[in-house]
Amino acid sequence: MSAADIDSPRLRSERERLFGPGENGQVRALVLALARPADWEVLGRVWKGVQDELGWPAPGIAVSGTDACQLWFSLADPLPPAQAHALLERLRLRYLAEVPAHRVELIPSADGERQVPRIPAALGDEAWSAYVAPDLAPVFAETPWLDVPPRAEGQAELLSRLRSISAAECAVLLPEVAARAAAPTAAGPVASAPAAATASVFTDPQAFLLQVMNDERVEMALRIEAAKALLGASPARATPRRKSAAPEAG
Repeated sequence: MSAADIDSPRLRSERERLFGPGENGQVRALVLALARPADWEVLGRVWKGVQDELGWPAPGIAVSGTDACQLWFSLADPLPPAQAHALLERLRLRYLAEVPAHRVELIPSADGERQVPRIPAALGDEAWSAYVAPDLAPVFAETPWLDVPPRAEGQAELLSRLRSISAAECAVLLPEVAARAAAPTAAGPVASAPAAATASVFTDPQAFLLQVMNDERVEMALRIEAAKALLGASPARATPRRKSAAPEAG
């Protein structure tokens, strides 16, 4: 059976919804992979951390079919490959700084040459890449592949449970996308909490982060991340005043 055989209208639709490319080479699919070994105990901390600390939706989980476990992130708004890679690098530094760099792969590459692979796919006579459920991920730590072809409908069902990361959610880790998060779309303002909480279109990332930090309607985890991002801002900028309602930083 070839990779082309593992397909269905529903699976194609879910892949397009989550990972369909943007215009002019921009990307919506980001992959963080851990290999040699594919230690789910380590990668699982990233999967849990982005949800608990950043307020992001759960990323997809996949086995590469060769040597790695992967986290698949979907962006609601596409980014240029260099910016997408930078977002993954922030994740790596935050959660995997102690893991040797040769064990971690970030896709896409900064130059856009390395793009995310198609999953599921046949990687050998008895080795398949596939999306897997969170409770099954630890089973594949030593053998990150399926030895039988996965079912298209099962793969589609796993993808149907995933949600894309909004630009506002990205902005707490990568302030460069703050203006994109606050900009209105053709259908109206971005519906995520930090963006919806602002009445202005920001062109200054620090002004946007300050608004997020001080807005009581925004989830506390996102306000804390905004405060941390402001602490690391360039000293050339004016230091924002901390309102009484702001969360403790650090």
